[in-house]
Amino acid sequence: MTIDAPSDAPIPSVLPKLDEIRQRLRSHTDRQDERRILEILAGATAAELDQLLLELDLRALLGDVDDRLMGPDNRTALLELLTAERLGDLGIPARAALASALQRGRTGRLDEQALRRIWLGTRGADVTRLKNALDGRGGYHDLHQLFYHDIDDGALREELLAHIAREAVSVSASVASREVKILSDIDDTFYANWKDARYPEKTVYPGVLQFYAELDRGPGPEPGRPGDLTFVTARPGDRLGLVEDATLRALAARGQPAATVLAGSFTRLIGNRAIAEKKLENFVEYRRLYPEYGFVFVGDSGQGDIHFGQRMLEVAPEAVKAVFIHDVVATTEYARLELAVGGVRLFDTYIGAALEALELGLLGPEGAVRVAEAAIAAFTAIPFPSRAHRQPRRLEMMLDVTRLNEVLPPSLLIETTL
Repeated sequence: MTIDAPSDAPIPSVLPKLDEIRQRLRSHTDRQDERRILEILAGATAAELDQLLLELDLRALLGDVDDRLMGPDNRTALLELLTAERLGDLGIPARAALASALQRGRTGRLDEQALRRIWLGTRGADVTRLKNALDGRGGYHDLHQLFYHDIDDGALREELLAHIAREAVSVSASVASREVKILSDIDDTFYANWKDARYPEKTVYPGVLQFYAELDRGPGPEPGRPGDLTFVTARPGDRLGLVEDATLRALAARGQPAATVLAGSFTRLIGNRAIAEKKLENFVEYRRLYPEYGFVFVGDSGQGDIHFGQRMLEVAPEAVKAVFIHDVVATTEYARLELAVGGVRLFDTYIGAALEALELGLLGPEGAVRVAEAAIAAFTAIPFPSRAHRQPRRLEMMLDVTRLNEVLPPSLLIETTL
């Protein structure tokens, strides 16, 4: 059974309840306040409760309602109410908001058991929706962080992952099973920031944003669910999520506002193979979270991504739909052909990447054209230091436009003079 999303229209009866709970949380919350908050939530209708959880600061609610040494155990009662007695009244956005609030700060045994009830009480396609809703909230506290860092009980983690795997089987023929999660590197893949001196530093590669969007959209006439982009980076993570949050802010400032980040580690920062193996660990974990999805990887030829892509294809050949590598080190044509035989496709521009994706059926002709048009428009705005710097990149763009036009129907041919 699919759990319906809440209506956007506010329920008038919610407002006084919301105001009273907020007022009681605003200052010191004593036993009387806690008891009254529990009464309000317990007495709310299903629709009211769902909306209350979407409007309240759940982190403050869970932090202010306490279990006391001499009783009463109001926090325990609150979690029992929300994740056991009334879980069936909560839509997926409210469940995601509650799970996100439970993973903030120290996630103790009580919190982990509440999380267990949320996940085991969610079934079928709603599990996919819950996972995506949690990742879609933005920031460091995402699904991967919850399962592999915030939940400390290894047996509980395996129980929940087994539940995810079982429920994924039931949606194998659904829309989700036909969609892909796009995994992408950042430096020299999203923008010039490591070995690639051909473009001005920090230049977002022309067409890359549209390429992500079209892979996310898919090849069919009806667009797929948006928001399936995850960056897999060598940049080391930290316990507070400062690196991930800073990376997300940097991506948003450069035009990519919605994404998830899987970071590397300080111990795997030296050597391309070590970097690739850490990315592979992240991928294996991430795939267990989304077994109903296929995966596409977009990387570059400068820092271990070819090895990572090859290892992805080795460990999950049925799940990895494509590996695209932005060539920043002038790989020979022979080496490119050899890599392509193994499933790793190198490209010079994102127009070329769109052509490769078109050939693999990952986007349609119209999508490939939209990537090309976006790439051309972005290229014209790049402040190259000289014509000598610009001309080789222009020729790459024009060559890939020509190659793409060779497979497009006449009505979609791209005309350009860069």
